[in-house]
Amino acid sequence: MSRKELKIAGVLAVCAAIYLSIVSGCSTNKSHPTPQISVPTNAAALNLPHRTPAANDGRIAYVTARLMEEFHYSQQPLDMEMSKKFFDGYIDSLDPRHENFLQSDLAEFQGYRTNLDNFTIGGRGTADLTPSYTIFSRFLKRAEQHFDYVNELLADGKFKFTGDDGYEIDRRHSPFPKDLDQAKELWRERLRYEYLQEKLNDEISPTNAEAILPLTKTNYADIMETLSRHYAWSFHQTTNMDSTDVLQLYLNGLTHAYDPHSDYLNNEHAQDFSIQMSLSLFGIGAQLVEDDGYCTIRELIPGGPAAASKQLNPQDRIISVAQSNKPPVDVVGMDLGKVVQLIRGPKGTQVRLTISPLQDRAARKVVSLTRQEIKLEDSEAKAELIEMPDNHGGTNRIGVINLPSFYATIDLPGSGAHSIKSTSADVAKLLKKLKEEHVAGVIIDLRNNGGGSLEEARKFVGLFIKDGPVVLSRSPDGTIGEEVDDDPAIQYAGPLVVLVNRFSASASEIAAGALQDYGRALIVGDKSTFGKGTVQNLNPLAPIVLLNSKATNDPGTVKITIRKFYRVSGASTQLRGVSSDIVLPDVLNRLPDIGESGLPNALPWDTIPPVFYDKLNLTPPALVADLAARSTERVATNRDFNYISQDIAEQERMRTNKTVSLNEKDEIKERQRIAKMNKVREDERANRDPLPQKIYDITVENAGQPGLTPAVENDETNSVTVAGTNTMSSAVAKKLPPPFDPWLIETENILEDYISMSSTNSQPKLAHQL
Repeated sequence: MSRKELKIAGVLAVCAAIYLSIVSGCSTNKSHPTPQISVPTNAAALNLPHRTPAANDGRIAYVTARLMEEFHYSQQPLDMEMSKKFFDGYIDSLDPRHENFLQSDLAEFQGYRTNLDNFTIGGRGTADLTPSYTIFSRFLKRAEQHFDYVNELLADGKFKFTGDDGYEIDRRHSPFPKDLDQAKELWRERLRYEYLQEKLNDEISPTNAEAILPLTKTNYADIMETLSRHYAWSFHQTTNMDSTDVLQLYLNGLTHAYDPHSDYLNNEHAQDFSIQMSLSLFGIGAQLVEDDGYCTIRELIPGGPAAASKQLNPQDRIISVAQSNKPPVDVVGMDLGKVVQLIRGPKGTQVRLTISPLQDRAARKVVSLTRQEIKLEDSEAKAELIEMPDNHGGTNRIGVINLPSFYATIDLPGSGAHSIKSTSADVAKLLKKLKEEHVAGVIIDLRNNGGGSLEEARKFVGLFIKDGPVVLSRSPDGTIGEEVDDDPAIQYAGPLVVLVNRFSASASEIAAGALQDYGRALIVGDKSTFGKGTVQNLNPLAPIVLLNSKATNDPGTVKITIRKFYRVSGASTQLRGVSSDIVLPDVLNRLPDIGESGLPNALPWDTIPPVFYDKLNLTPPALVADLAARSTERVATNRDFNYISQDIAEQERMRTNKTVSLNEKDEIKERQRIAKMNKVREDERANRDPLPQKIYDITVENAGQPGLTPAVENDETNSVTVAGTNTMSSAVAKKLPPPFDPWLIETENILEDYISMSSTNSQPKLAHQL
């Protein structure tokens, strides 16, 4: 199957039979009878503000469920078993710590747990959202009780920390409290833990952990004020949730019942997804944070309208937002995401902000800005050229390309046209520059790369191989498709190492797996990558939901898992990820909840028959074993890796204990122990000799320019010749102090060994490809 055939259209409803059944509300061959269930106590009886679904919410829920049934990879009907997962997911999204809902609440909602399928698809074209709002109303009631009880405890102000009790930090898998008394005990212990942490922050000297500072009444009052403000804001955020928020949580309970990566994205979340993929947005160019209920400017993006106006500064607060000549909307206390949606808008349109400046909070000024495209360049590919001495009196040069994601321009309806962004094009520019500077090898750093565009992952792999299949995918009907690199050009043919960790996921796993299967690159890092081996498709709901409807609000988008990925060798990347050729010590290797296998309802691992591909064999087993043995020897005597081993032991101890002490003396001793350990590390690192390296920054923007830009400059300035060709009139890159990224340093050592051990080989496969 071709790549074109693998791309399902954005609106799945164009499939005629399914489309007609969804639009008309007709049922398929699945039976969903109207439920007859006694409804638990309603919101009015709980004396809370009455919330009701928005006009189209029932329709949105129905269409989302039908699309999941018909197009999800599992082809699983929304039945009783799925209803249970749906219910449990919604409960956990509201109360992830299992500390607010009571077991009696869940028993009361048991009829919902086994009938959400009927409520959702049992009607004619629209879902009954009674369960979502009844459960949410009960959650608000428990949140109110939690907030009131905390205020009682803070008013009393009597906290003792002399016993042997502890606080359970991770309650995700713990039972819900039996009754309100047990819930209050959990709330009290949590508050005591938070109080103790604030108290220790004030008591222990920030410059000397051995010194304990006596607290004053003012200190204690400040602790109370901090905690009171924290709980007040949290309660405000909870009670301020509207129908859009409730629907988002509820439908993600539904989609996550199928797998962790299918999502319902309301308009706000859909725009965020587009921005993440495109590395650009239309707005004012400011990073915003919430601070005590105020939308606050954290940073101005250089070149954006906000910075260009010279009227805004970090820490300024936004009090209201107005569109062009429309009246301003007060945003104090508003959810940050909603404020952001008001500020974003089409390119060239005007937004007016009422500002409370940092210098004078009582003052108010109105700043008018014209929205422009903001490029998020911090998230694009970038490179470093590292120059270091070799063993023969000369120097070696290697390149390191950091790739945070596989980005590509993606436009949703109404978002406007973006300038084109492409991972593969950017990496090609960086590789071209590195080759011009005669690097002996390249490291691709995919750590924490959560994936992104499949098409860009395919093109990225094609930069390093002649041609051939890159990844396979399986459809629900068993059809196998291939993503093929059909471009015979090779951008870089030299020694290659790919650095990964447990947070390398999806498209980054496809790239690493393909380069490993072809024998094109060494994979170095954690024991395995994340294990997200599924394909999602975006399905805007507007063409279906708004049909024959007077409503005009955007109903959002459903992201549905439609295929599974497989390596060209036939093994799925799902669940197990990509195993490293050389494993480096890391705390993440010992954490079972990190990765796909720690997510609920993850799809299983399996295999399909492999396809033919021209394996390069540049990383034969004997060579990998030799490189791994050399790395193991270095790691065993490396001080930073010894520190990591200590951190692994600490993590194992915490996992075993599962609780932290609420005894103040014990916690002070523990903090002092950790501070002493960290001080020893800091002193040892500070006394190390600088690494004999020169490091030059290479960006997509400056890759086409002559010369190199040093990452760190000496005081002296002169002109140097780089690689005998380019002249750079600027400061010489100096020997850097030792960086504390032992993984990258060891990967550089592995690459140097790889270059040295491969230098006697003719590498006929690669030469033939060139």
